[in-house]
Amino acid sequence: MPAAALPETMTAIAITRPGGPEVLVPAERPVPRPGPGQILIAVAAAGVNRPDVFQRLGFYPPPRGAPDTPGLEVAGRVVAAGDGVAWPAPGEAVTALVAGGGYAEYCLADACHALPLPAGLSFLEAASLPETVFTVWSNVFGRAGLKDGESLLVHGGTSGIGVSAIQMAAGLGRTVFATAGSEEKCRFCRALGASRAIDYTRGDYVAEILEATGGRGVDVVLDMVGGDYIARNIALLAPEGRHVSIAFLKGSKVEIDLLPVMVKRLTLTGSTLRARESAFKAEIASSVAAHVWPLLAGGRMRAVIDSTFPLAEAAAAHARIEAPDHVGKVMLAVTAEADSRPA
Repeated sequence: MPAAALPETMTAIAITRPGGPEVLVPAERPVPRPGPGQILIAVAAAGVNRPDVFQRLGFYPPPRGAPDTPGLEVAGRVVAAGDGVAWPAPGEAVTALVAGGGYAEYCLADACHALPLPAGLSFLEAASLPETVFTVWSNVFGRAGLKDGESLLVHGGTSGIGVSAIQMAAGLGRTVFATAGSEEKCRFCRALGASRAIDYTRGDYVAEILEATGGRGVDVVLDMVGGDYIARNIALLAPEGRHVSIAFLKGSKVEIDLLPVMVKRLTLTGSTLRARESAFKAEIASSVAAHVWPLLAGGRMRAVIDSTFPLAEAAAAHARIEAPDHVGKVMLAVTAEADSRPA
């Protein structure tokens, strides 16, 4: 469909004010037009992520130039392309990481941040992947450099990030430990590939992992919790270990003893993805296509979807992602094509 045939307006989800899920309401917005290097996607499905919740609460504003509509990952068909775009062409089915605007009928993406749908996946399944997969790849395999023969601890193993991290690391042959909030969730983590999962409500994950590793600890910790978990994570890191922070559900201000950091030669690092430059995200997209998409094609990784809501019920989707018992990704179905698998 050429850009000239596009409608002038679309339905998108607006954040009317900072607050609870009820502040998310459908609104009429202009359909954007792609600029150089951009594509316009007719959205079939969009993922719901914790950064969307933080944006709704007023704590995570969109980067300069990004739409104020939430939504960081979509899947659908390209309907228009800007100057300089060789791929994807209009008509292609793609999934893409975006800086915002995913909760809408149409969404702009940088063409270099788009990927073809993995074979056999529906639009919903494909849309559940970019935000978590890009985040895990850039932090666990990029910043932390998780190598062959090393081990990873993933906190929040049944979160969207958690299910991707467990499957990616295990699928690439690394040893994975995970924490989760119930024995049922721990069983799910083990089914995804974790060699050991600890119910943090009933056990001491530091003691259990040190016992399981003969006192050595793990090489990399992927932490979304912060707070008092930081010092505990440092205690179970092996010499030359790396600690990567990507969120702080228990707070970002902590007091730690730096002596173990010096003695064990540890690295404490962290990052955010949304505001990073386009070229950096393009490099991640290329790595994901080379290393992660084959895991999906080979059955060593799958999309894990907790629940799906219509676009107009984005508020209910946010209530669900804030519920403690959800497992995997919460999704928005934007069109009737969301559940279909394109040929």
